[in-house]
Amino acid sequence: MSSKQKIKIAAIVGATASGKTALSIALAKKFGGEIVSCDSMQIYKGMDIGTAKPTLEEMDGVPHHMIDICEPDRKFSCTDYAEMALSSINDIISRGKLPILCGGTGLYLDSLLRGIRDDGAESDPAFRDEMQLFADINGAEALHAKLMEVDPDAAFAIHPNNIRRVIRALEVFHTTGMTKTRLDELSREKEDAFDALIIGLGYENREILYERIDRRVDMMIKDGLLTEAKELYEKGLLSPSTTAGQAIGYKELLPYLSGECELEEALSTLKLDTRHYAKRQMTWFCARKNINWIMVSEEKDTHQTKTFEEIVNNASILFNNFDFCGIIN
Repeated sequence: MSSKQKIKIAAIVGATASGKTALSIALAKKFGGEIVSCDSMQIYKGMDIGTAKPTLEEMDGVPHHMIDICEPDRKFSCTDYAEMALSSINDIISRGKLPILCGGTGLYLDSLLRGIRDDGAESDPAFRDEMQLFADINGAEALHAKLMEVDPDAAFAIHPNNIRRVIRALEVFHTTGMTKTRLDELSREKEDAFDALIIGLGYENREILYERIDRRVDMMIKDGLLTEAKELYEKGLLSPSTTAGQAIGYKELLPYLSGECELEEALSTLKLDTRHYAKRQMTWFCARKNINWIMVSEEKDTHQTKTFEEIVNNASILFNNFDFCGIIN
């Protein structure tokens, strides 16, 4: 398929708390767009505060898609995301609007842009059960160490507590003899299914991003994250085997909810884990060569200062220079 025949879309990516949501909404309002969430946790109902879903007030009238589409205990794959997001994109374009992806889940972005439906590896239920039993007996860190031995790059990208993804990466190696990292590299060599303008928000000084993360966690607590997490916990949705139980913002609160630690310790862990997650996100996106980076350099809250206006202006120039086939004027 030639690039002229491809659907043209935009995407705003970056680490958690980098300002993606505010930028995407500003651009959608300016260019007649609608947002397609590219976040692996915002798809789940009832996980609002901890996943930083935009509120109705923040959406400011801009339609959002791929948010609140399934229950927290349902398994949802990259294939599921690619198929449903494509349907949303086609719907948006049919109404003469511009699809703008927004999120920090690199795997979801790749699955959509490159038309990836799976990693090409077969499933081996017996092996998965064996690895799950190993994790149950020896712990998540020991399982993660197994992955580190065969695929260090994948191990770096996957948190040890995300047992499901660690097992899948091990399963890929077990069934194909090829690491997940190599399979991902091969898939990236495929021609993209879309012609996408990808804009990334980066921070020259990572400490500024980390300060934003700390402030966000504090605001989440103020907005009721503990109540939200408690409700999920009481419904049995924060066990390690559930999606909610793997989500940053919830799993760190589990020891507090179960009486194993004080709130201050849980919040400290939450902030630290979120920082580590942001670092993994930036590592992922920085490895992509087709991202137009806009760097944020000031310590002020970019949502309410001239810096945010400058970011919107810089992104708008990129939008105007990109041929969206008449979707925007």
